[in-house]
Amino acid sequence: MKTPTARRNRRALRTAGAGAGAAALLALSACSSSDANSSSSGSASASGELSGTVTVFAAASLQESFTTLGKQFEQAHPGTKVTFSFGGSDSLAASITGGAPADVFASASPKTMKIVTDAGDASGTPVTFVRNQLEIATLPGNPDRVGSLKDLTDKDLKVVLCAKEVPCGAAAQKALDAAKLKLTPVSYEQDVKAALTKVELKEADAAVVYRTDVHAAGDKVEGVEFPESADAVNDYPITLLKGTRHTDAAKAFIALVRSAEGQKILTGAGFLKP
Repeated sequence: MKTPTARRNRRALRTAGAGAGAAALLALSACSSSDANSSSSGSASASGELSGTVTVFAAASLQESFTTLGKQFEQAHPGTKVTFSFGGSDSLAASITGGAPADVFASASPKTMKIVTDAGDASGTPVTFVRNQLEIATLPGNPDRVGSLKDLTDKDLKVVLCAKEVPCGAAAQKALDAAKLKLTPVSYEQDVKAALTKVELKEADAAVVYRTDVHAAGDKVEGVEFPESADAVNDYPITLLKGTRHTDAAKAFIALVRSAEGQKILTGAGFLKP
């Protein structure tokens, strides 16, 4: 037979146990609530808007198209800014491998892109996003009546080419070789814009440049197509670079370049689809 004191002690133990269980459940509930809040906060951060500056090194022939795409990108992502460095692809590649800070590289040829990939400075595999074809740029109205690549061999004509190590220069040499022609220019320029400028300033009678540059120059020059250019079409690869501080934004810019909207702007400028 249990005494009154024993019964009181047993009730006290049951009450204490119940209290401990309730406390444990409360603690578990609080922990679960905290985890849920933490997970919700993490999702919001992960799905936040793009931000940061994307630095793009791009071939000179891409200047007009990429400037337009950069503005579109900034409008679509208010927290971002796109800055460009345009020039000869070989010079840009040398800057990248030399440690110049950049997020994206768009080259005018696989050969110059290979300089960057061989140095281990590319993140992932470069992808061709457009192609470009050569054209002869002459003075407005084509007063010298240039109608073919052979016409540029006239010793009385002042002709400008891109340097042979630059993609547009290498392509011009390939076209000349295909036509079995030899041409001695009055100067070799370090990028296609510099070659075109010589004609725009009337310092040269003609230059072998890209059709996109003739298109961009408007009525400052006149373009002359030539069949040998089909043997010297350049592929343009683009890649994300290692060490980028704004990976998501840089990837998004590359995605825009390759998108239907990006391709529309590029083909509208005279580029060929990849």
